[in-house]
Amino acid sequence: MKLKTKKSVTKRVRVTKNGKVIKRKNGQGHFNSRESSRTTVSKRRDLQVNPTYSRNIKAVIPHV
Repeated sequence: MKLKTKKSVTKRVRVTKNGKVIKRKNGQGHFNSRESSRTTVSKRRDLQVNPTYSRNIKAVIPHV
């Protein structure tokens, strides 16, 4: 049977050429004006997912 991709995971993460799983830093949606400038700047960067979790993530997105 064909493996299906979990679309909810595909929208949240991306896999780099070297196989690292990158996610967006949490808490960026709204209410950012009340944050300090240091927090706002640090939220601009993307994070690498922990390798333990990335194995699970890659299992549910087989065709990415």
